[in-house]
Amino acid sequence: MRLREFGATVGYLPTGRYNAITDVPGVSVGQVSVIEDNPTVRRSGVTVIFPHQGNLAWERVYAGTDVLNGYGVMVGRMTIDEWGLLGSPIVLTGTRSISSGIEAATQYLTKIDPNLGEFDLAIPVVAECDDGFLNDNRGPALPVEAFFQAFSAMSSGPVAEGSVGAGTGMQLFEFKGGIGTASRVVEEGGRPFTLGVLVNTNFGRRHQLIVRGRPIGLELETTTRIDREGSCIGVVATDAPLLPHQLSRLAKRMGLGLARTGSAANDSSGEIFLAFSTAMRFPRNRSLQEVGYIIDGQTSERIPLINRLFDAAIEATEEAVLNALLEATTVFGRDGHSLVAFEPNKFPHLFD
Repeated sequence: MRLREFGATVGYLPTGRYNAITDVPGVSVGQVSVIEDNPTVRRSGVTVIFPHQGNLAWERVYAGTDVLNGYGVMVGRMTIDEWGLLGSPIVLTGTRSISSGIEAATQYLTKIDPNLGEFDLAIPVVAECDDGFLNDNRGPALPVEAFFQAFSAMSSGPVAEGSVGAGTGMQLFEFKGGIGTASRVVEEGGRPFTLGVLVNTNFGRRHQLIVRGRPIGLELETTTRIDREGSCIGVVATDAPLLPHQLSRLAKRMGLGLARTGSAANDSSGEIFLAFSTAMRFPRNRSLQEVGYIIDGQTSERIPLINRLFDAAIEATEEAVLNALLEATTVFGRDGHSLVAFEPNKFPHLFD
């Protein structure tokens, strides 16, 4: 069950229809889980976020990134920071399968635009978390076919959460974690803007867990079985017309949302965030100077709007993490390892 199914809320802003990243018009998500026992124990998967349903190789959108603690990998981030543009699906997977994700995303981009390699390169965005507590990383990476299945499964409706997709093998505060999502709607001048968040959670020690401001982790039995401090990949999507530097600022606020759940961005944890705006698309045959000219003057730093978007990003991130925790199911993995689901019914006071 999701947080709101317990009658509980986070923050003051309203949600979108699905309370998911797909509430942002045009954004879709595809996922596939890979659960196998022979010849290798696999508890892994793929989650893909599509910024829009057009030709991603041809029509890019503004984007920005931020890093809270950098022990992790997001392929393609340097290009986004340099140009402020995103022209790829955002692929999330386990650490072992980064190479397969790059290959699959490159093939996908060149397939939808066969001319891509003639005048430009496909630089996909692929981000990882380490699912090696349950997944046997000594075995091979996921096949590219698994990524193609996720590409084919893209949907703009409700998003499955917990032990699914890239979150299949992930932990959260030493419980089972994984994928979580949430959204918020803000208004500026009578016009609504939607912001959605998706996280792949793989972080935290049990004593750190905070649920809606209550340090529940201090009441829980501590386990020392997990020797990884984990990571979190976070993605923010919005239809608000923001520039790249504003999107980087928006991405930064995801760290505040994580902190509300108890994250301390531990030393060997990787919290890497990406934010993009669907407000405008920029064909690859436009120069960067033309792109800047198109949008300059249309998106001033409107303080009331940007502050509400900051609130939205923080609230949605906190709720997305809690949804990942509440939706995840117990999973057994390699070498007798297991991650048990959090049992909210034992703590009804959390939802008062």
